[in-house]
Amino acid sequence: MSDLLSFLHQKTTGRQTWVPQERRIDRAIQYLREHHEVRDVILSGGDPLLLPDHLLERIFKALRTIPHLELIRIGSRVPGSLPERITPTLCEMVKKYHPIYMNLHFNHPDELTPKVKAACGMLADAGIPLGAQTVLLKDVNDDPEIMKRLVHQLLLARVKPYYLYQADLTKGTNHFRTTVETGLNIIKALQGHTSGMAVPHFVIDAPGGGGKIPLLPDNYLVHLDEDGALLRNYENKTFHYPQPAVESGRELPMVVARSSRGASEEEAYAACSDSYPDRDGFASWGNSCSGDSDDL
Repeated sequence: MSDLLSFLHQKTTGRQTWVPQERRIDRAIQYLREHHEVRDVILSGGDPLLLPDHLLERIFKALRTIPHLELIRIGSRVPGSLPERITPTLCEMVKKYHPIYMNLHFNHPDELTPKVKAACGMLADAGIPLGAQTVLLKDVNDDPEIMKRLVHQLLLARVKPYYLYQADLTKGTNHFRTTVETGLNIIKALQGHTSGMAVPHFVIDAPGGGGKIPLLPDNYLVHLDEDGALLRNYENKTFHYPQPAVESGRELPMVVARSSRGASEEEAYAACSDSYPDRDGFASWGNSCSGDSDDL
């Protein structure tokens, strides 16, 4: 439930503070108790890490009394914008309620300062898996080299790049929107050119409540039929992966297929197909049409 936490703007003596609507939280907890199909809850907001430790722990403690609730996730910008909030006391408290995951928000490598990295390290040392969500922004991070720097710095901070979002259709932010092709080209520039750990999922949060829809460059899958899949990698090499035989109980020895580097799509598929007299045949070391076992 992304609305488990909400906040009430309340004026006190000369100050403005944020306090949770406790009745709404109680209703949310009761809802979770009654709905056994829910196994994963998200605390977002607002930002839950802006709550004082004792109120945050009250929520964690209540959630952990629900037997069917397996995972707690927190969405927060605080480690990147207010790293001082990440204290040993907070980390020790969170450790009592694992498994807890955190998705943080970073859009540019310059946000990963030494203090921010230290805060992320404290969370990681507390056993909290960290992921990063990034929004693709025109003239901010819509360049493959900037994005590569960002994902590398995230991994150094012990944060796994998780989602790269196409910008939402939000009033007043249209000047930040990029084309969808920009995001696809960034994924293409990352895939194979850096660690797979550094490549986020490129998604569009579909308008009208359609949810997150992942996108990949369209040239990876060249051809697919009942015999197998013809694949293209980041070096423009083609590879054939055979489908499993439907009725055959035996497996043939692995064989090396002919090279298809630089061939047309039809030639590449023919080269791969000719090397498999039976659908149970396998190319050595990853079904490579070019037999590049060293690539592994």
